[in-house]
Amino acid sequence: MKRYIGKKKIARIYIDNQDKFEGKALWEEILFKAKAYGLSGATVFKGVAGMGVHSQIRSFSVLTISQILPVVIEIIDDEDKIIGFLEEIDFMIEEGLTTMSDTEVITYKHK
Repeated sequence: MKRYIGKKKIARIYIDNQDKFEGKALWEEILFKAKAYGLSGATVFKGVAGMGVHSQIRSFSVLTISQILPVVIEIIDDEDKIIGFLEEIDFMIEEGLTTMSDTEVITYKHK
């Protein structure tokens, strides 16, 4: 059964997989905070390649032990809730980028 939820916002937080907060993976800490904040949902995508603000292309290589790769944390919820959450985690992110855009949500549930 599918159900149309309506218009929401989608925020994408772009960071590196090696970014840390208090010694822990930043992406993981943001995910835990999103759950505690009561956001509708969040997904973490680990990229295989990317180019950021410093114009350096970073990509996966089997020959490299330690790699800096892009991570995107995607959050879907109401705009005011996302903005409040971003204000809560602002101090955790030393370098990165956040985008926000409109989206429409349809959920699927089987009984």
